[in-house]
Amino acid sequence: MLADPVGTLNVFRSLGVTDVRMFMYWISVAPDPTSRVRPPGFDASDPAAYAAAAWAPYDAAVRAAAARGIGVYFLLTGPAPLWATTTAPAGTATHNPNVYEPSAAQFGAFVKAVGTRYDGTYTPPGSSSPLPKVSFWGVWDEPNYGYQLAPQAIGGVEVAPKLYRGLLDNAWSALQATGHGDDTILIGETAPRGANVPGVANGMVPLRFLRALYCVSSTYQELRGSTAAARGCPTTAAASRRFRAANPALFRASGFAAHLYTPGQISPPNLQAPANEPDWAGLSDLPKLERTLDRLNTIYGSATKFPIYNTEFGFQTDPPKSVCGCVFLSPATAAYYSNWSQYVMWSDPRVRSDAQYLLYDAPVPGHPDESSFSSGLLFQNGTAKVDYAAFRLPIYLPVTATKPGRSLEVWGDLRPAAFAKHDAGSSQQVSIQFQPGSPGAWSTVRTVTITNPAGYFEVPVTFPRSGSVRLQWTYPSAYAFLPAGTPTTVTSRTQAVTVS
Repeated sequence: MLADPVGTLNVFRSLGVTDVRMFMYWISVAPDPTSRVRPPGFDASDPAAYAAAAWAPYDAAVRAAAARGIGVYFLLTGPAPLWATTTAPAGTATHNPNVYEPSAAQFGAFVKAVGTRYDGTYTPPGSSSPLPKVSFWGVWDEPNYGYQLAPQAIGGVEVAPKLYRGLLDNAWSALQATGHGDDTILIGETAPRGANVPGVANGMVPLRFLRALYCVSSTYQELRGSTAAARGCPTTAAASRRFRAANPALFRASGFAAHLYTPGQISPPNLQAPANEPDWAGLSDLPKLERTLDRLNTIYGSATKFPIYNTEFGFQTDPPKSVCGCVFLSPATAAYYSNWSQYVMWSDPRVRSDAQYLLYDAPVPGHPDESSFSSGLLFQNGTAKVDYAAFRLPIYLPVTATKPGRSLEVWGDLRPAAFAKHDAGSSQQVSIQFQPGSPGAWSTVRTVTITNPAGYFEVPVTFPRSGSVRLQWTYPSAYAFLPAGTPTTVTSRTQAVTVS
């Protein structure tokens, strides 16, 4: 993305992506990030105190996104510069010293610099116009995961929730102070699974992380005394009454961000968590996650019911080969699971976003046929997977078999609908097509006019016999920023239906 913002964002727009999630790594802009000594005289809250070259890729991406009507979701996250961390005790196993006890105060100063730079009025030195405003924010990636924040726990005592609480409070204050009080600010960004017995560097199951974040026990009783003190929580009832005011992001954030991956990024979306894993929070655990968040708010007298933002999601495929030797899904199955998952999220009124991670399979240097994370819509060489078409034009039938003369519900989404309507000045239509056999001619059995701003529709369709169904749509000639070589007429994946 940062290497080619224009080309990448053109692809995103052609797919109907409305917001792009960008990692704003603290370490990527901070000066002397490998030193234990903070630069003398450095004002971390002033964007001009950072090197212009460090900001340049982000500035270019923000400008390119704004030109295409795409929002930027800045995820402000570690690793931290080494001078803003604590040195782990000798012999402590940690994946990365740059995530060990990052300073909440220094992080807040960094967030203030970012918030100032992207407040819509800041003109960088040498530039003739202010940078576009960024209005969508997240705080720290997967704080319940030891690769991202450490220690997770010491001697059975949760530590990462306390660290995250401090990072969150300081980031919240910094965004409020820099003109972003009315922006969308998400908390969480939790990984869906983890260890029931967390240590310094492994992960913590997300619902346990949340309970410790909100200072309650496994039975949702407020912590007290030394148990509370060890977790940075109020030790008395009087102090607990100030917890909500002291931690506004936990109660006033715009929503909760979750990575709703299914187990192994290969499981169907209806696979329930095993009975011995009550604290998982993946896609099939959405109702449990929502109940947990509601209950935690209620304990402190808050009526907040957070919307859920799925900010990282996908299914891993084979091909390409996996560096872990894991068994992943065929591209066709991954596309089917993706559309099924999108339908599940659409069906939940509290889910505000779905997500796709990644565009390209993550590369392994020197091994073009391997990937370290193979959930991309494209192989590393740019060849599209089935999931590419499935993402642009999702289609899902909750029931795929019926009797003659009876209809089946066809759910779908024309992701580029809003862009197409804006560019062409008219509503768009999607064709539902049927193929009675393979090979065989496709014919349109129903045309749907898109009225939903996000492009969703659900309609009954009667099919004459068994066969296959797909969606077809043609880009309007006025569609802007369409990458060269994009077909004018595009289709979804195909879905078999049985009529007998």
